[in-house]
Amino acid sequence: MTATPHGPLRHVLIHLVTPLLMCLGMGLAYMSAFVTPEPHDLPVAVVGTDARAHAFARSVADGAGDALDVRTLGSRAEAVDALKSLDISGAYVPDAKSPELLVASAGSDMSALATEKAFTPVAAAQGMPLKITDVAAPVDDDPTGQGLFFLLVAVSIGSYASVAALGAAGAGLRMRTRAALAAGVSFAVSLIGAALAGPVFHLAHHGLAGVWAMAWLYSAGILFIGLGLHTFLKRWTTLAMMVLFVMLNFTSSGGLFRPELQNGFYGSLHSFWNGAGFVEGVRGHLYFAGHDLARSVWTLLAWLTAGLVLTAVAALTERRRAAVDTPGDAVEEETDEAGEEEEMEESVGV
Repeated sequence: MTATPHGPLRHVLIHLVTPLLMCLGMGLAYMSAFVTPEPHDLPVAVVGTDARAHAFARSVADGAGDALDVRTLGSRAEAVDALKSLDISGAYVPDAKSPELLVASAGSDMSALATEKAFTPVAAAQGMPLKITDVAAPVDDDPTGQGLFFLLVAVSIGSYASVAALGAAGAGLRMRTRAALAAGVSFAVSLIGAALAGPVFHLAHHGLAGVWAMAWLYSAGILFIGLGLHTFLKRWTTLAMMVLFVMLNFTSSGGLFRPELQNGFYGSLHSFWNGAGFVEGVRGHLYFAGHDLARSVWTLLAWLTAGLVLTAVAALTERRRAAVDTPGDAVEEETDEAGEEEEMEESVGV
């Protein structure tokens, strides 16, 4: 009897589902997050304590609608402190001759630009040029401050792509051995990240050890989550990793646009997602005297803990399967599926 091609064709079609879903997911995620950024309750301040300052703040708020969250601060020094604590994105200092706008572009270059766009017409309506003062600028080697986002991308790719390698080449190894390899890989990825941030591109002029430590926590969290997921998802692990650590992760990290410039979905993810923990942690460490650093580190630790728990559950599941499955068949099947996953992973770009 002549063999029909339906079996191999069906096999290929099933595996084509993954890249097509990636295409759709990446398009939806990136375009919804980055194409039309608009301010939503962007926190800004007007400096002044008298009735005139309060009336001016109300008029700005009324004109901006939901775009700005306008408050008043008593002095320029208070405004500078609020900017360096990332409580506001800009502060307008009224002056009859030379109004001034204070920003902290290291916190977000795009938020600083949005604030400038909001207040420049206000000064122009008074016939005055607006003076822009940046109280927390990024280093000259990273003038837009977006280098931290691309550092996130590099560390993420090294981490989630390694999951496919561990699933393929390590399919026949005990989970304990794969977990040790994951720890070692995350250490190597963090060293690469530190090298990129330090001696290669000079994003970190100080505090490089802290950048390395957060990169290790971040990378280890991804690797252990992927290691655990592979036991349950097999060939679908690649898609799951892309959803978790690219589609939802990069878009909510705050590396390009802070939550105030995105819709509520990405803003809510920003409060607890691991990419946001890494970006905000490194940003606070390098530019804002460690502001809110503990929260970012706890976020990274929480994701790492979730990964360790998931890996432990996967190890128990594999032991139970081994007790009822034929060992040779199980290993062969897992190796084939993981090898296909690795090939898919290597073909995917961010």
